[in-house]
Amino acid sequence: MSYFVLLAIFITASTFNILCFGTIIAPIMSLSKKRKVDEECRVFQEKWSSSYLFTELNGKAVCLVCSQHVAVLKEYNLRRHYVSLHADKYDNFQGQQRREKVNELLAGLKKQQSVFTHSRDISDAAVKASYLIANEIAVASKPFSEGEFVKTCMMKAAEIVCPEKRQAFANISLTRNTVADRISDLSVDLDSQLKQKVKSFIGFSVAIDESTDITDVAQLAIFIRGVDDTLTVTEEFVELVPMTDTTTAADIFTALVGALDRVGVEWSRAVSLATDGAPSMIGEKAGVVTKFREKVQSANGGRDFWTFHCILHQEALCCKSLKMDNVMKVVIQTVNFIRSRSLNHRQFDSLLREKDHIYGLPYHTEVRWLSQGAVLRRFFDLREEIEQFMEEKGKPVLEFHSAEWMQDLAFMVDVTEHLNNLNKQLQWRNKVVTQ
Repeated sequence: MSYFVLLAIFITASTFNILCFGTIIAPIMSLSKKRKVDEECRVFQEKWSSSYLFTELNGKAVCLVCSQHVAVLKEYNLRRHYVSLHADKYDNFQGQQRREKVNELLAGLKKQQSVFTHSRDISDAAVKASYLIANEIAVASKPFSEGEFVKTCMMKAAEIVCPEKRQAFANISLTRNTVADRISDLSVDLDSQLKQKVKSFIGFSVAIDESTDITDVAQLAIFIRGVDDTLTVTEEFVELVPMTDTTTAADIFTALVGALDRVGVEWSRAVSLATDGAPSMIGEKAGVVTKFREKVQSANGGRDFWTFHCILHQEALCCKSLKMDNVMKVVIQTVNFIRSRSLNHRQFDSLLREKDHIYGLPYHTEVRWLSQGAVLRRFFDLREEIEQFMEEKGKPVLEFHSAEWMQDLAFMVDVTEHLNNLNKQLQWRNKVVTQ
C-alpha cells in the first residue's frame, strides 16, 4: 500500500472519529449548558447551621465565624469551608454547648448587619440634609461658601443641645464645591421636570423681562405659565439668559426662542406674551412681540395671539406722569441734605433716638422707583423732626407751612403707598390679572 493511500485512510479515519465524537458529545454539552445553578432550586437547610456554622442571608450561605459567603448553595461547599478553616476550633463544641455557640454567632452577625444598615441610613440622611440646606442657600441667593458657616453653627448647637448626635451633623457635607454640586443637581432635576410638564400643556403664555445686573451684563428672564387638560396651572421660571453683547430685538428673540425650544414647547399652543414697554420689545416692525407673534401664528394657522405690557412697568410710567415735581423736588433736596453729610446724618439719627423713633430716613433711587413710596412715607411721618432739624441747621423748609403743599405731599404718600402694596400683591406665584 502506497504512502498516499495510507495518508488518505488516516485522514478519513480521523475525520470520522471527530464527527462521531462531535455527534456523541454535542447532546451532552448542550445538556450541561442548559444546567444552571440558579435553576436547581437549592434550599438552605437548617441543619447546616449546627453542622457547619452557616446561615442564609439574601439567598447566599454566609459563614457565622468569618462572614464569608459561598456562591453555590451546596452542602459539599459548606462542609469543605468548615473543615478547612474552622473545624479545629469548633469541633469541640457538641450538643447544647454547640447550639448556644451557634445562637451567639447568629446574634453577632445580626448586630453587625444592623450597624451597617444604621450607618447607611445615617449617610442617606446626611446627603438629604445637604441637599435641603443647599436649596435654602440657593433660594436665599447666598454665596455657596455659606454652607460651611451653616455647618459650623450646627456643630456648635449640637454640642450643647444633643452631644450624642454630633457625629450625625458632622457627616453633612457643606463645602463650597459640594453646595455647588447639590444646587446643580437640583437645577437639572427641576429642568427635567419642567420638560416633562411642558409636554402636557394644551396652552401656555410667556413673560420676559430684560435688565442689567450689577456687573453690567444684561440678563433676560423668561417665565412660562401653562395649563394641561385637567386645568392644572403650572407657572415656572425657564431660564436666565445672559446677553453679553447687544440687546437688540433680534438678540432677545433668538435667546427667547432658544430657551423655549430647549424645554420642548409646542409653538402652536402659545397664546400670549407679556413684556415691558421697551422699544426693542414692542416695536411694530421688528420688535420681539412682532417676531414672536409671527412665529406662533405660522405654527397655529393664524389664530389669535395676545400681547401684554407688564403692569408694573405701567405703574412706573404712571408715577412719572403724575408730574408732582413740586413735592418730590423739595423732598429729595431735604433728604440729600440730611443723608449726604455724615455729621448731619449722625445728628439727625440722634434726634430721632431722643424721640424714640426706631427707623431713619432712606435715600430715594430713581432706578428703583418703588423706593419713592418708602421715602415719602418716612418723610411724612418724620415731618416734625425734619422741620425742627432743618431750622436748627439754618435751612428751613418753607413748604411745611403751606397747607396746599402738605396736601400734595399727603396725596403722593397715599398714591405711592397704594402702588407699592399693589406691587407686592402681584408678586409670587399664581397671581392673575383678575385677582
